[in-house]
Amino acid sequence: MTTTLDLMRHGEPVGGRKYRGQIDDPLSEKGWAQMRDTVGNAAPWTRIVSSPLTRCRAFAEMLAERHGLPLSLDARLMEVGFGVWEGKSAAEIEADAPGTLARFKADPVNARPAGAEPLAGFHARVAAGLEDLLVQHRGQHVLLVGHAGVIRMAFAWALHIPLEHAYRIEVASASLTRLRFDDGRASLVFHGGSLAGR
Repeated sequence: MTTTLDLMRHGEPVGGRKYRGQIDDPLSEKGWAQMRDTVGNAAPWTRIVSSPLTRCRAFAEMLAERHGLPLSLDARLMEVGFGVWEGKSAAEIEADAPGTLARFKADPVNARPAGAEPLAGFHARVAAGLEDLLVQHRGQHVLLVGHAGVIRMAFAWALHIPLEHAYRIEVASASLTRLRFDDGRASLVFHGGSLAGR
């Protein structure tokens, strides 16, 4: 039996690009437009699951209401906690400690900001949420509205990508990724796409 999981990253939040983590900023007008453009008029899903953070939840609620789809929120699908980086831009982080971001991207397991959620712990909570999703909605087509970090952890979990390589995966704002599960075996169908015009 095939289960299809679409993972959609939120669009741009108010305040632009920064290491937002679990700060609950809403979507900007640009972010709303990005997400609407990604899905167009398509609605192939049987249900929607979302991070409870506003930048994901607000669009998920709108989409669920528009298409009459069931919606559930799962706190395990919140973005990683970035500790002292939360709310800071890349420029601010680099100004405080040059080379910090390069070290983090080269070794995201060990070169974490102070107070950040351990990457293994983040992976474990996302994996638990995804495992439950696959059991509860087996044979369905589910849209997960989440975060770049959550999508990276989904790759790591589904495709057995080592955690130390997870930040090599680029996840654009409002982009869509599709994973297909056939009796537990995962396949990547596409990454960084949209449904508009499909």
